[in-house]
Amino acid sequence: METSSIKDLMCTRYARIHADMPVVEASSNLIKLDMIGSPVTDETGTLVGWISERECLQAALQVVYHNQRVAMVKDLMQSDVLTVTLEDDVLSLAQQMLNAKPKIYPVVDADNKVVGVISRRHILNMLDEKLIELSKKAG
Repeated sequence: METSSIKDLMCTRYARIHADMPVVEASSNLIKLDMIGSPVTDETGTLVGWISERECLQAALQVVYHNQRVAMVKDLMQSDVLTVTLEDDVLSLAQQMLNAKPKIYPVVDADNKVVGVISRRHILNMLDEKLIELSKKAG
């Protein structure tokens, strides 16, 4: 079965989040794009971390209900981030996503610059299209 490439499936539209940004701003960026997480980049677009709804929720609770200071992304982001490259195999990534791995990955180039994100949903959409094709051929 011919599969699509990471480049075909990834989304280049993702929340632009930087380490020195307040978490509440990062949270707002995630909400606007309906994303569960996003890469954190420096000013050149190089990956420096990842922030998810979970970290944003934690910070929002601290600010709203406990009157604590506004956290910065660098305070809560994950710095050890699993990444995908444009050359990676889609089916291998799908297998990896079946485990307790992230639901969404940053796609990086050779210089570790973020070029997009890919999620379980992107791969599932591709597989759904393949299933439709197969059912048409069988029917």
